[in-house]
Amino acid sequence: MELDVLVVGAGFAGSVVAERLASAGQRVHVIDRRSHIAGNAFDENDAQGTQIHRYGPHIFHTNSDEVFAYLSRFTDWRPYEHRVLASVDGKLLPIPINLDTVNRLYGLHLDEEGLKAYFETVREPRETIRTSEDVIVNTVGWDLYRKFYQGYTRKQWGLDPSELFASVASRVPVRTNRDDRYFTDTHQAMPKDGYTPMFSRILDHPNISIELGRDFREIRAKTRARHIVYTGPIDEYFDHCFGKLPYRSLRFEHEQLPGVEQYQPVGTVNYPNEHAYTRITEFRHLTGQTGPHTSIVREYPQAQGDPYYPIPRPENDLLFKRYQALAQQEKDVTFVGRLAQYRYYNMDQVVGAALSIAKKILGQPET
Repeated sequence: MELDVLVVGAGFAGSVVAERLASAGQRVHVIDRRSHIAGNAFDENDAQGTQIHRYGPHIFHTNSDEVFAYLSRFTDWRPYEHRVLASVDGKLLPIPINLDTVNRLYGLHLDEEGLKAYFETVREPRETIRTSEDVIVNTVGWDLYRKFYQGYTRKQWGLDPSELFASVASRVPVRTNRDDRYFTDTHQAMPKDGYTPMFSRILDHPNISIELGRDFREIRAKTRARHIVYTGPIDEYFDHCFGKLPYRSLRFEHEQLPGVEQYQPVGTVNYPNEHAYTRITEFRHLTGQTGPHTSIVREYPQAQGDPYYPIPRPENDLLFKRYQALAQQEKDVTFVGRLAQYRYYNMDQVVGAALSIAKKILGQPET
């Protein structure tokens, strides 16, 4: 097979790069080992007609006008602001922690300034912020840390917050006002028809061919491409020559609830201290669907399975850097995406990286 570019992976990174290169006149062949496009953002209707996300909830949000404008070429949007509650001490409380969280948890009547003063009395100042534990106890103290963060983190990552980079906890802010939105980005919306139709439009280009259910290792030696864009696990590309990079995986337990119009008050409820699962998401909040039936998914973090989350620890970062050095020596191969760059990217960050990489491959200046 001879072509201009082989793209490995039909998720956000691969699809966006493929579309940009194809629109510039390149002949692009996209492969994916799964039987569908859209990567982990793949959505579909279940047996009762409810649109679900097969690989857990994907909530789009971004502050990037460029990313939002690019994706808007391929989808209309449904405005949606995600809200999350955490089950703590028998109550469902807003997370990220805000004024209502603290007042309802402790039976207080603080205002915004009062909450700031309260945090000053309970926080444990840390001179140097290195770990996720440092971030939280430095901000809200030990009790809120144990109630909302420690148990959830141990389930999600299989590690204590004291063993993870500070960047993990920094993704979930602490607020002193009553803002109960999970994200505060400028653009918060869901693809109106779903993620999969959006990906279909991104990849619908005469210069793009797609082959699903095909593993890169099977065709690697037979393919003649001027350039390869690789979005899979970087350690797998190099046959794990330095050992496997640690990833965290998930098991999803989907459940259809016929005759139940609404299962929970918000899209997602976290369970930091109960159950083996971390959270339950009810999809109709995300999609805006109505009707007599609803569907939910429970998420069970695990060590084995498809790689979802690079584990942000110093030793893992050092191992990645060894693979990164090999990647930099690979002629005419570009590595992009969460798995290829071993970074805990959000969807919009992956799109932004893909747009940037496409410009670089085409020799175009960054805007």
